[in-house]
Amino acid sequence: MQTQHTQRTTFRFLTLGAIAALTIGLAGCGTTTGERSASGAGIGAAVGAGAAAATGGSVGGGAILGGAAGAATGALTDEDDINLDR
Repeated sequence: MQTQHTQRTTFRFLTLGAIAALTIGLAGCGTTTGERSASGAGIGAAVGAGAAAATGGSVGGGAILGGAAGAATGALTDEDDINLDR
């Protein structure tokens, strides 16, 4: 039987994994590096803040970390890496 602490840790781990997958998947939206970076930052900030709120963390910190991760992912992806128009 899992303790409440272990269940909470597992939930946080799964939530952060889902955030990472969504950020990487959606940060590729846009045709220029700037567009991908901006969309990634916005999506990452929203998801980071939501995840922090759901897991009891700092909403501001989650938004900052999510936005930074999303912007970096968007800037580092190429238009051909992720193309949702196909």
